[in-house]
Amino acid sequence: MASKRRFAQVGLGSRGWMYSEAVVEGYADTCEMVGFCDTNEGRLEQRVEWAREKGAEAPGYLAAEFEKMIAEREPDCVIVTSKDSTHDEYICRAMELGCDVITEKPLTTDERKCQRIVEATRKTGRKCRVTFNYRYSPPRTQVKDLLMSGVIGEVLSVDFNWLLDTRHGADYFRRWHRNKENSGGLLVHKATHHFDAVNWWLSSVPTSVFAKGQRRFYTPKTADRYGLVNRSERCLDCAEAKRCPFRLDLRGNQHLRELYLDQEQHDGYFRDRCVFSELIDIEDSMQAVVSYENGVRMSYSLNAFMPWEGHIVSFNGSRGRLEHKCQETVYISGDGSTPGELLAEGTTIKVFPHFKPAYSLELWRGEGGHGGGDKLLLDDLFHPTPPEDKYLRAADQRAGAYSILTGIAANRSIESGKEIVIDDLVKHIGHPDYPPMPSPEEPIPLD
Repeated sequence: MASKRRFAQVGLGSRGWMYSEAVVEGYADTCEMVGFCDTNEGRLEQRVEWAREKGAEAPGYLAAEFEKMIAEREPDCVIVTSKDSTHDEYICRAMELGCDVITEKPLTTDERKCQRIVEATRKTGRKCRVTFNYRYSPPRTQVKDLLMSGVIGEVLSVDFNWLLDTRHGADYFRRWHRNKENSGGLLVHKATHHFDAVNWWLSSVPTSVFAKGQRRFYTPKTADRYGLVNRSERCLDCAEAKRCPFRLDLRGNQHLRELYLDQEQHDGYFRDRCVFSELIDIEDSMQAVVSYENGVRMSYSLNAFMPWEGHIVSFNGSRGRLEHKCQETVYISGDGSTPGELLAEGTTIKVFPHFKPAYSLELWRGEGGHGGGDKLLLDDLFHPTPPEDKYLRAADQRAGAYSILTGIAANRSIESGKEIVIDDLVKHIGHPDYPPMPSPEEPIPLD
């Protein structure tokens, strides 16, 4: 019997649960969790005890003991699900110590850290996987399949609008994500998914970005206009809690209580800070124009205070237009619900050929988190023999770099008011592996 692949995990917040459960339970026949690491002692003990109850002995190590964990437990691969701004530290050190890496998106938060990861991967020769589950969502894979088939010919431009609703969108303004030094802002933390999807849909990479952004909704002024004038810095003890539609009740949700409220004593981290705080420095409304290596240009927007959750993306091609609308369920990260399930009645794909009537397509469907993508992603990561994939959905540090560099360039453009060239930010990335697309030299048939 072949030995099991050994994993260690650093970062045990809400998103980390998916990977812990996958290794300890879902793929236990071929995978083994051998160690956990976190900054919070209480959360660390909680995860170690959970694993023990499932029959897995995975000792816990505090963040300062990360290298000790690798030395003592000898993992083959380290799973990085820590705060975004610490990803580079754990990714690079794990590879330098001889481990492969699986990291949650975003790869990291700024160009300097991105360059460090690119260089560490090249020097060590270790593998770095970035977990873009949106590629695996069946309707989004269907879009890729249609574009590869040439149904609208060569893609010439893209229009992409992403909507975060007032439940999920507001949650980024409560957590550590509310400060750019931690998350890079929504143009990095959240939009890395969107920018990677476009890179992959187009089989191309960005070359320059011009962007604008502002925080106009999640502000003290908006709270005052609501009449929420007696605010606290957190929901738990806020005098306006009963009236505020943005209140997060940590006591009332078992998952949030156990993961965060019960662990505050160890690090003082508050999961329920006021979304209208003056301490927030990320934008809630962003627009960008992105140019790509293959000549495509995209207009992009992200707004975090919408009445529904999802996106509308349209591809304009030499033979017509493809429109994809996706509506998702709303959730709070870590509340125990399935994140980002597709709503069938709000998800569509429609093709508008030149000179012919438009038509809708029956959707490829999947169940579970992030549009059905989570389970397929986990199979690709942890199954010993994943199936061959003509869509090349597996992403490494090259794809991870180009996805965040669109957002990082957008941040730099917002700061400077200038168009930012991607090659000026990070060098020697290499071109990601993408499937071939219709050639711009192909004839356009007229029926």
